Amino acid sequence: MSAVEHGEEDHAHLMDRTYRYQRHIYDLTRRYYLLGRDRLIDDLNAVPGTTMLEVGCGTGRNLIRAARLFPGARLHGMDISEEMLETAKAAAGRQGVELSLAQGDATRFNPYAAFGVSRFDRIYMSYTLSMIPDWQATLAQGICNLAPGGSLHIVDFGEQERLPRWFRSMLRAWLAQFHVSPRGDLKRVLEALAAKLGAELEFRPLYRGYAWYAVLCLPEALKEAQKNA
Repeated sequence: MSAVEHGEEDHAHLMDRTYRYQRHIYDLTRRYYLLGRDRLIDDLNAVPGTTMLEVGCGTGRNLIRAARLFPGARLHGMDISEEMLETAKAAAGRQGVELSLAQGDATRFNPYAAFGVSRFDRIYMSYTLSMIPDWQATLAQGICNLAPGGSLHIVDFGEQERLPRWFRSMLRAWLAQFHVSPRGDLKRVLEALAAKLGAELEFRPLYRGYAWYAVLCLPEALKEAQKNA
């Protein structure tokens, strides 16, 4: 087993241990502090036939909302945790929603092997990057899996730049218990990727910086740089 494969297996086991029991109450408890998720889904603007992928789909909560908002869209989700995917499958069955789900590592996910789909019109990451150690590789892989003219949508913890310092310290200490770390370089990294690809980038803080929201739109005519993102 290579070092990369060993690291992927370790992280998968960590996520399974973390959410083996929490997954049953995850949606009930996270609704109060995973802010901006519904805004992200609402802004996907998917028409029938649009291919969509959620990276780190967890319990399937966001995919199910997307299915209700965008009937006819082709919905896919991947997660490194088999435990979370079991919950997502059960939730989709209860709601009568058709989802394509697969287990995998977001840093090197091959959608064709998993779903028979090479590129997606929409890819979104909701409070995912803050949980993935190699989050920059996850961004690069997401861009590689985007179709020309497609868009990458992100919401995640920000720097809480306009909130009291005591709140920021308390939040970060609490998040660390769940192996979550806000990515302070997110804006800089996305700006560099957008410049390299000739893409449009929208980036803005939400709730006084509690969360950061970003949309990166690829041009219809992709540059060779996409292969090296």
